[in-house]
Amino acid sequence: MSTSSHTFPLKPGSTIGVLGSGQLGRMLAVAAARLGFKTSIYADAAGPAFDVAASTTVGAYDDWDKLTAFAGTVAVVTYEFENVADATARHLARLVPVRPGPKALAVAQDRLVEKTFLAGLGITVAPFVAVASAADLAAALPCGNQRAILKTRRLGYDGKGQFAIEPATDPAAAFSAIGGTAAVLERRVMFEREVSVLICRGADGQDVIYDMPENSHRDGILRRSVVPSRLPDDVICNAHAIARRIATALDYVGLLAVELFDLGEGVPAAGRLVVNEIAPRVHNSGHWTMDACATSQFENHMRAVAGWPLGSAERHSDAIMDNLIGADALEWPALAAEAGCCLHLYGKHEARAGRKMGHVNRLSKRV
Repeated sequence: MSTSSHTFPLKPGSTIGVLGSGQLGRMLAVAAARLGFKTSIYADAAGPAFDVAASTTVGAYDDWDKLTAFAGTVAVVTYEFENVADATARHLARLVPVRPGPKALAVAQDRLVEKTFLAGLGITVAPFVAVASAADLAAALPCGNQRAILKTRRLGYDGKGQFAIEPATDPAAAFSAIGGTAAVLERRVMFEREVSVLICRGADGQDVIYDMPENSHRDGILRRSVVPSRLPDDVICNAHAIARRIATALDYVGLLAVELFDLGEGVPAAGRLVVNEIAPRVHNSGHWTMDACATSQFENHMRAVAGWPLGSAERHSDAIMDNLIGADALEWPALAAEAGCCLHLYGKHEARAGRKMGHVNRLSKRV
């Protein structure tokens, strides 16, 4: 039971706590400042969000004394990544409101739990089976030319913790490649494109949904999001219905991203979409909203967390968002000089390969 004495909607000047110090936390803090809020960041190491927050705490996510002290300084807590331990969220939720709630974390951070939850809602996901050992994997491997992907149940993102299964794959080697840990084996989906739904839901159940981006990945990392997507209206309506069903089942508050595979025009609209995964946080495929919408995903997330009315998700421009990965960010002088290019850098000091250093949004007249 929360002991917080704060009432909602929060007044400007209130402090919102954020778990995690990465670039998403940084952009949440900037968005909160636009609304007159302060942010306090709690993380196990300093990161880009520390540069723009009103206060910061470095502490382990199981340091209950530090977490309790942190909770006493904020009106509400949110988070910028889904691998916050469920126990951490539950501890904080006894002291202060946590939005989104711990249930969303528990579902999203375990692929087996997530897929079981989605399937239980009648939502289509790729066929899957739990794998706890190399023997399990050998028994579950598909026959013939079917291909699959072995994914760790926890801590996998940006292509990490995954191994592509081919017909000649050795089960023991594949299981060893993901660290010999509990996993899920998914049948590979043959899709035409990847898309996502970005839905922001308030505590009162009202929601707004941004236009769906079409996403391109390379090496497991999102490289580009293009808005609008090429999906027809009936498929978009189905995608919105899927997102609302998930958000309602989780009693969700904040921005939720639902990543989907579009199977293409040859499939009836009702069965054309397959949910890949959900992310209970602001999402990379929504970064274009910072410049193409009056209210970005970051601002709407903080509005929801603070109990404010949600802003419009209407898009005033078409947009192409490109991530700046590793050395891409070293081209900042040319990008800064490019007309119509909206440059966002995250303040990271080392441009390592595969590291998200920033992004650019290129806008054009809405068609």
